[in-house]
Amino acid sequence: MSIFSDNIRLLRNQIGISQQKLSDDLIITRVRFAKYEEGKSEPPFEILKRISKYFHVSIDILINVDLQKIPLDSLLKMEDNRLLLPIIIDKSGRDYIEILPYKAKAGYLSGYSDPEFIEKLQQMHLPFLTKGKFRAFPIEGNSMPPHNDKSFIVGKYIEKLADIKDGKTYVVLSRNDGIVYKRIYRKPKRETIFVFHSDNIGYKPYEVKANEILEIWEHVCSFCTQEFQPDDLGVMNVKEMFQQLRLEISELRKV
Repeated sequence: MSIFSDNIRLLRNQIGISQQKLSDDLIITRVRFAKYEEGKSEPPFEILKRISKYFHVSIDILINVDLQKIPLDSLLKMEDNRLLLPIIIDKSGRDYIEILPYKAKAGYLSGYSDPEFIEKLQQMHLPFLTKGKFRAFPIEGNSMPPHNDKSFIVGKYIEKLADIKDGKTYVVLSRNDGIVYKRIYRKPKRETIFVFHSDNIGYKPYEVKANEILEIWEHVCSFCTQEFQPDDLGVMNVKEMFQQLRLEISELRKV
C-alpha cells in the first residue's frame, strides 16, 4: 500500500490540513489515520470509501496510480473519477496517437494509467483525426472480421459510459478480459450491464458490468499490416451463417 500512503499524504498536504483535522472529518482516530499514511496499516473497505469521497479521487486511483507523477489538471477523467488518462502532446499542441504494439499488450492492464508506460509507446499523427484523444490497439483472433491478427483499431477515448451507442464497436479495457474489440449493446432494463457481441457468429455474446470497465475507445478507423485474404473479408462468415440457418430450420421442422 506504499502508493496509497504516499497519495493520501500528498492529497492531505495539497489541501493544507492536519492529520487530526482529516481524522476528525473521517470519524476515525488520528493514530489510526497516521498508520495509513505511514504505510503501517491498510484501511478496511468502508474507510477506503470515506477517504475516496473526501478527496474526490477514486479508489482505483488512490491505490494504483502514483499521483506525484501526474499533473491532475491535465488529465481526462471518466465519470465518478474512476480513471485517469495520461495525455501526450507534441510541441505544437497536437495530440499524439499512441500505438500499443503486440509485445506491450500484456502489460497494458497494469500500465494504462501510468504516464511513464504511455510515454514509451510508439506514436503517430493522423491529420484527419483532430478532436479527441486517440490510441491504436492490436487485434487478435478472428472474432471481428475482417480484422485479423495483423490489424490495429484506432479508437477515440470515451469519457462517459453513457456515451456508448448500441450497435457500435469499441475497444474496451476491463479487469477480467484485458483488451477486447467488440460490438456493444446495453442490456435491456439493466443500464449497468453491457452485452459484448462478436461479428463472427461462432462466438457467443457475453455480459460485462459497468464497474469492470477501465477504459473504452470508440472505433474511428483501422489499419492492417498485411494484405487481407478472401476469407478475412467475410466469405467464410457468410457460409457459416447459411449453415447455421439450415440447422435452425431443421430444428424447427422437428418441432
